[in-house]
Amino acid sequence: MENKIVLITGATSGIGLATARLLGSKGFNIIACGRREERLEDLKKELEKNTGIHTLNFDVRDKNAVKEVINSLPEEWKHIDVLINNAGNAHGLDTIDQANLDDWDLMIDINVKGLLYVSRAIIPGMVSRKAGHIINIGSLAGKETYAKGNVYCGTKHAVDAISSGMRKDLLEHGIKVSQVCPGLVNTEFSEVRFKGDEKKAESVYKGMEPLYAEDIAEIIEFVITRPKHVNIADSLILPLDQASSTEVKRT
Repeated sequence: MENKIVLITGATSGIGLATARLLGSKGFNIIACGRREERLEDLKKELEKNTGIHTLNFDVRDKNAVKEVINSLPEEWKHIDVLINNAGNAHGLDTIDQANLDDWDLMIDINVKGLLYVSRAIIPGMVSRKAGHIINIGSLAGKETYAKGNVYCGTKHAVDAISSGMRKDLLEHGIKVSQVCPGLVNTEFSEVRFKGDEKKAESVYKGMEPLYAEDIAEIIEFVITRPKHVNIADSLILPLDQASSTEVKRT
């Protein structure tokens, strides 16, 4: 798998960062994408000692920026073998009648439209080469719903449907499409959802052991290193202490 190029969105924290580090250590060349330029520079300094790395600073919500930065890649970085659509977030935890509309826009624009914009910019190259692998980071929330998760669950159900549709559309081109769906993972996710309220964020994982970003990175590595004829289309990964979105064993 050495020398393959992997583009990762949302690579400056959580699952994206852990995946960039792990795949970089395995000899993959990494295109790390994110909105936080300083973090991208830190990651570049960290990884360039052991592997090739190129950074792209843009917001997946901006379709013009997505197209521009993908088209501006140096020739040696244009051959993207693996796309990991990791950028995503949750904003707020409110009932449908009290939700902040800006929160809805953020989740829909990043989790759904952002994934589509990046995919649309990269898939034609894969089609022309008759090869490629797309990993969409879904969620347990894309398999079921929970109270106050209304629109977030909706966006992740959309990722589930889009992944299935992609797989059908790209079948004839020999392109793999996989979805990786984590349950509770201890990352910045809850801090973002609760708008920086650390106490609320910590309560999500209180009394139980969640997954960690590195756990999901290992799953992603496994998915993309299967033989050519094997495609792990979908996977759901939960911590031992979780059975569903609402059933969590706490001590």
